[in-house]
Amino acid sequence: MSLFFAMFGFSLVMSITPGPVNMVIVSSGVSHGFGRTMPFVSGATIGFTLLLAAIGFGFYQLLEIYPQFLKYLALIGSAYVIYIGSKIAGASGSIDIAERARPRFHEGFLLQWLNPKAWVACVSGVALFSRPESHASLIAFVSIYFLVCYASLALWALAGDRVRLLLGTEMRVRIFNVIMGSLLIACAAYLVYLQFFGS
Repeated sequence: MSLFFAMFGFSLVMSITPGPVNMVIVSSGVSHGFGRTMPFVSGATIGFTLLLAAIGFGFYQLLEIYPQFLKYLALIGSAYVIYIGSKIAGASGSIDIAERARPRFHEGFLLQWLNPKAWVACVSGVALFSRPESHASLIAFVSIYFLVCYASLALWALAGDRVRLLLGTEMRVRIFNVIMGSLLIACAAYLVYLQFFGS
């Protein structure tokens, strides 16, 4: 039972803490509301869960052989995160214009596979909770992570939706978008820094 609590705690901390995906979700919640943000949340959750399973059932050995892969991923992933951040920062506060730019399911899925934070979470989790003699522990971990990740990301979408009511005007939404987009770009730059200069 203590192992399940450990899996739950790890999943919650890694899912609920701010990162590129969470920032996109809260920004989308502000611009589009909770319901229209949920396809992105679903894509991000499914994308992360499949990434976790892929690493657990095979990629982990590849990463041990080619540790430089994470550095290259940091560059590619951060470039994509900067692209998303620039789209958010440049988004209008107008609902009509913003509707066309709302994050989609496939973008949430892809962002997780290009998100260095997601890879670090997956590799760390697999190292902690997989057992060479049986896949049962890993299957339990992936299942718990799916539920916790979905709930955590949905909470970020709900938070964005609530903040939307406080912002009220198009100008305030526009300012919020610039702040969130800038934070996302800064987050991407920081992830690259950690990969190349953090150790």
